[in-house]
Amino acid sequence: MVVGATKALQEIRKSGADSLMLSVETARRNASVRLDPRHRTLMGQFLTPASAATFMARMIECEKPVVRVLDPGAGLGSLSAAFVAAMCCRPRRPEGIALTTYEIDPMLVEYLSATLDLCRAASEDAGIRFEGHIVTDDFLEVGTSTLTGDLFAPGEDERFDCAILNPPYRKIRAESRERKLLRAIGLETSNLYAGFLAVTSRLLAPSGEMVAITPRSFCNGPYFEPFRRFFLREMRFRRVHVFDARDRAFADDEVLQENVVFRAEKTRASRIKVVVSSSLGPDDSSLHMRTIRHDDLVRPGDLHAFIHIVPDGDGDPIRHQIGSLDAILTDLGLTVSTGRVVDFRSKDLLRSRPERDTVPLIYPCHLQGGFVEWPNGRTRKPNALALGTRAEELLVPEGYYVLVKRFSAKEERRRVVAAVYDPLRVRADRIAFENHLNYYHLRGSGLPATVAKGLAAFLNSTLVDSYFRQFSGHTQVNAADLRSLRYPGWNSLVALGRRIGRTFPAQEELDRLVNDVVTHG
Repeated sequence: MVVGATKALQEIRKSGADSLMLSVETARRNASVRLDPRHRTLMGQFLTPASAATFMARMIECEKPVVRVLDPGAGLGSLSAAFVAAMCCRPRRPEGIALTTYEIDPMLVEYLSATLDLCRAASEDAGIRFEGHIVTDDFLEVGTSTLTGDLFAPGEDERFDCAILNPPYRKIRAESRERKLLRAIGLETSNLYAGFLAVTSRLLAPSGEMVAITPRSFCNGPYFEPFRRFFLREMRFRRVHVFDARDRAFADDEVLQENVVFRAEKTRASRIKVVVSSSLGPDDSSLHMRTIRHDDLVRPGDLHAFIHIVPDGDGDPIRHQIGSLDAILTDLGLTVSTGRVVDFRSKDLLRSRPERDTVPLIYPCHLQGGFVEWPNGRTRKPNALALGTRAEELLVPEGYYVLVKRFSAKEERRRVVAAVYDPLRVRADRIAFENHLNYYHLRGSGLPATVAKGLAAFLNSTLVDSYFRQFSGHTQVNAADLRSLRYPGWNSLVALGRRIGRTFPAQEELDRLVNDVVTHG
């Protein structure tokens, strides 16, 4: 048993569930100091603070007399302890708790063992039978083997009534062992946390529930689309909560990823209601909360299965306004692609300034005030690409293009930042766009000038920015996100573009133009 756990165990026997989370939180802080930062990054470990764990455990609704609980990637057991504490405080307590935890880090297993002792003491004090089991094997390996029948085909008696988890956050390579395990159950995903959620969902009994804290990144984008489809085949969201302050949920670890907590139920029922809420952090008592239809969270006709999280009703008119627009990109005959120049793969072709036998190379730093300003003498980025055989496939022909930053800085007011590449401002018969840009084109060539200006104005509007924030919690703008938008019709884009001169108007005036031309014709 970890040093200090014996004393904590004595205290818990005196005071029951009240001090359970305090003892586990003290252990978490101690363990966080002991963890090797490099090992933590390799494992994707972010130990759950007591405030977040308690917030999550209170979402559990299971009222079975004996609750079978799964905590995969348990760490030192903060979530397990929070679950037990929540059950002990219920007016109608369960008769028994059967808890299965998974943890492969030997140091954390020591802490976890002590935590389960504390959970047992708290349960006994509340008159609840407690069985705690630690599995030191890899959760993905055991879980996928179980699901594919390599061990046994789990019947309802072997499945879990609920799960509570903070899955490890780590990218997994295409050829990795984890990817192969997940492919065996029909899932392709690039991040470990999505794999944990997928396997957990399949291990739940019918009507079972899971509560998880994860990055918000799974809600949109092409990388998580297979996971969203996999998950939604059998699961429905019942509660989704967003922490508005990025630095609150895992403050000790300085994690700035936007996180969500969700409760999902294993059911295929339609007409499900979902409670959507937000707060600054897990210990903030001021909640913004509303109830919506599941079809408003994940629209049935959405080819990409994006998840729209709108904690207040102000977002509904925006969603309806975008949804009522005339066109999708294919209706307009337009395509959006990602810039072809990956600079670290083209180092020998990069030039700091224009020279003979070079073409303009456009980076995000060249997007200024709605237009491309090139060259940019204030940046360390290259301004040109040398011509040659290897460069040919990286170029696009002269013309008007609309460029969108793939990554917006946190200090920027808008998530979607667009600009017009105007061939009258940058004289060149060919150009190159760097990989951190998306670009709109017409079958590989440029757009009409008025369409380009109108499209950039629309993308830079507060309307688009507000809509984008409904399904994207990070600063990345994927080409797939832009393809999923609805757009004004061709004539509306032309009319809007005619209102844009040599400079783009200020935001308030731009929004007025977009509203007048796009929404009122």
